[in-house]
Amino acid sequence: MGVPTVMALSGGMDSTCLMLRLLREGHPVTAFGFEYGQRHRLELDRAATNVELLRGRGHDLTFHSIDLRSAMGSLNSALTDQTLDMPMGHYEEEDMRQTVVPNRNAVFSSLLYAKALSLASTNDGQAHVALGVHSGDHAIYPDCRPAFYDALGQAFQIGNWDAEGVQFVLPYLHLDKAGILLDGLQSCQTLNLDFDQIMANTLTSYQPDEEGRSAGTTGSDVERILAFHDIGRIDPLEYISPWDDVVAHALALREQHEEGEA
Repeated sequence: MGVPTVMALSGGMDSTCLMLRLLREGHPVTAFGFEYGQRHRLELDRAATNVELLRGRGHDLTFHSIDLRSAMGSLNSALTDQTLDMPMGHYEEEDMRQTVVPNRNAVFSSLLYAKALSLASTNDGQAHVALGVHSGDHAIYPDCRPAFYDALGQAFQIGNWDAEGVQFVLPYLHLDKAGILLDGLQSCQTLNLDFDQIMANTLTSYQPDEEGRSAGTTGSDVERILAFHDIGRIDPLEYISPWDDVVAHALALREQHEEGEA
């Protein structure tokens, strides 16, 4: 039996692949879905759908929806403030900093760590906190940097009794989006799951329509589209425009970004 693991499950591509990886490795998983006033809260419904599917297959997985809207819904971010324009384009452009939610990962991590401490108390002092942060996030989101989690882990151990066996697990820290997708694909093959079915039950767009469809133009969309393209697969998610069109748009943005860096 693996180590009891607590994770943040947004309903997006990264955290869904992380959940699959943890199940593949045999860990009992406790997932928290955080509602913090995000425009794209439909992602939490998608997360619940995948959890139900996986639990139906007998996987050791529980899901808790955590309402943080009163605390975080008024924070200054394009993700939570409907009056701000959502930036479009390549994910690493400067204006994408508008999508940062102040201290978000610190808030999430604190609650996850508290749950892990409780689980550790009945598991020989051992529990993990897993997060799907990855290399592409570092430039835009300072709370996705390795140094942040090193410092946070030290602070949490100082501030809690019996925390020696609780640690952060960040398996995607040095992977890009394509690498994360390939890891999710491997997990589905190992677990005998339909990769396209699981990925169709995710939501990556920061500005989906009421049906959860995306125009493929926000930074998070572009990253996802390019990742599927790079591993040679068609994204099973429904877009407003045809797949060939959203891929062409994403590739053009990547080319422009690379030319600007040259």
